Amino acid sequence: MTTDTLDRLQRLDHLIRTKATGTPTQLARRIGVSERCLYKYLNLMKDFGAPIKFSNARQSYCYDEDGTFVVNFFFRKSSSPVLLLFLIINC
Repeated sequence: MTTDTLDRLQRLDHLIRTKATGTPTQLARRIGVSERCLYKYLNLMKDFGAPIKFSNARQSYCYDEDGTFVVNFFFRKSSSPVLLLFLIINC
């Protein structure tokens, strides 16, 4: 996962929490990706459990429940093997 991907996920989360995404076309432009790529990001967030919905009344994506999408790194020294997860979004 590149830092661009992490930045876009954080930006998406902020815009969704503040209900300021606009339409999919506007949102894709705001974060600098195609609409197709935007849907990949939204689906990734949904796969991780983010309750994202589109509000026709507000013309914005929003969360069904209060919360935030967090991308985090946790390091713990251990003698057991470490599992690494890589997320790749090809746009």
